[in-house]
Amino acid sequence: MITLDEAKNYLRVGYEEDDGLILSLLDTAKQLVMDVGRIDENGLELHKDITRTATLTALGYLYENRSNPDYQRLTLSLRSILFAVREGKI
Repeated sequence: MITLDEAKNYLRVGYEEDDGLILSLLDTAKQLVMDVGRIDENGLELHKDITRTATLTALGYLYENRSNPDYQRLTLSLRSILFAVREGKI
């Protein structure tokens, strides 16, 4: 869905030292989007514009707050982005 290069561009990271961390956080962000959106891999593809935005939002939050993340705050943000997907309105 989102490549390492796309993720690094979104995060404005131009070095390779954090590549492993970014890939790990990208997997976590994707799983969070699936969990909060109540969707599977097919749902990610079906609603790719929304889920891509949600995944990048989660990735950015996790990367910037990696030492002290507030998962409740992140979950509420993802719920807002994924509301229509969660409620089956689209």
